[in-house]
Amino acid sequence: MTEMRDRDPGELVQPIILRIDKEDPSSEDEGLSAVSRAAVIAYLQDPHNPEWQQWASQAFAKSVRRANPKMFAKVLEMFPDQMVSEVGKAQAVGLPPLPAADLPKLIAKLQVSGTQLPKSEEILTSKVNIAVNASLEMSTGKAAAQCAHALFAWLTESDGQGIESWLKAHAPVGIRHLPRTDFDALSQHAVGPVIQDAGLTEIEPGSTTAFVFIDED
Repeated sequence: MTEMRDRDPGELVQPIILRIDKEDPSSEDEGLSAVSRAAVIAYLQDPHNPEWQQWASQAFAKSVRRANPKMFAKVLEMFPDQMVSEVGKAQAVGLPPLPAADLPKLIAKLQVSGTQLPKSEEILTSKVNIAVNASLEMSTGKAAAQCAHALFAWLTESDGQGIESWLKAHAPVGIRHLPRTDFDALSQHAVGPVIQDAGLTEIEPGSTTAFVFIDED
């Protein structure tokens, strides 16, 4: 496992809170999809906020934190204007970028590492999909951050093809876990950037983790 490195306290980070119900958990893919959608929903609620531009000019840093149902409800009370992303049993909410050192106490005490959901029994499919590099064996939380990065980058950096119709369809997102060979082959058809991790946690710097592709079938 890669050694964890400290973030710059002044770096802007987008917190994304994933609701984890230990009694009746969502599947991992539902969680990945919900977190990814939460990231872009937060942006689309206030795209002219100058902090988004500053955040995007840095490293697109995201912090996926888990909350039990009670704590998740408290987060929603603190940020009542933020829309919740729901996919199956999964719920997630994205917040605007905040300085890493100035996260609200309620958010800062939510755990980041060790977030894990049960593997999905069925493939979550959609026209818009995120490919995940299964060979890296990322935790749910790590994979969720990478998926969110990929979806956000597609939304903001691509040529815009297909985005309007996707939003009108309520922005469904499928998830595909692919072995390295298949991941690399399909990456040639990515519609946005192929995400390379900075190596702050879990995996080696420069590892290719996720990208968005369109299923034309």
